Amino acid sequence: MSELQSYTGGRRLVGCAGWSLPKDVAAAFPQEGSHLERYAAVFPAVEINSSFYRPHQPKTYARWAASVPDDFRFSVKLPKAITHEARLREADELLDRFVREAGELGPKLGCVLVQLPPSGVFQEDVVQDFLPRLRARFPCMLALEGRHPSWFLDAATALLREHGVVRVIADPAAGQPGEHVPTAAASYIRLHGAPQIYYSSYPPETLARIEGQVAQASARGDAWCIFDNTAEGHSVPNALAVLQGLGR
Repeated sequence: MSELQSYTGGRRLVGCAGWSLPKDVAAAFPQEGSHLERYAAVFPAVEINSSFYRPHQPKTYARWAASVPDDFRFSVKLPKAITHEARLREADELLDRFVREAGELGPKLGCVLVQLPPSGVFQEDVVQDFLPRLRARFPCMLALEGRHPSWFLDAATALLREHGVVRVIADPAAGQPGEHVPTAAASYIRLHGAPQIYYSSYPPETLARIEGQVAQASARGDAWCIFDNTAEGHSVPNALAVLQGLGR
């Protein structure tokens, strides 16, 4: 396994869930190279969602890492076998397999993303056992998107803070009863599309607000901003607008 590296703060890691490039924005990217190489020539980060659904071979992660610049960062989504099937319980074998695979990203692995099912109730004993096991394997940033209301109560907030896990700022904010309460200096914004999740494009005024949110968050630590409204290709132009607004 390649060497992993703890993250340092302050970066504005704007990108998309995946590196597909719609034809209508192709001119914003180099014409030569693989889709990932072209994507990484413009964006500083990407979220790998496919790891949630199926495993990738270690050599695949190694090839992806070799395709991008040194300062490019990957966020990798924890497999559903851990989050949705095992429900974070007795997952050592699954975690070991995942670190053998995604660990091949080496220092370019910037974050491991944990997205829990809407029915996934916060259980303090389970989470208190799981997070140190995850942290022991991945010293990079950890971000968690809970979607049951129990994940926004004081007990969950305290536990995430204790283990230095970033609470995801999601749009739409499933299960969240009020304003976002941060749990770490770094931030991770996931934009799923609104009003139609995965499909809707964000209007210019919303993108301007997101740009300001990223700029403010980056003063405190790493500021991830991932557009997940990929179903009709809106993620790339939306992310480009924010990136250009930030002056990259």
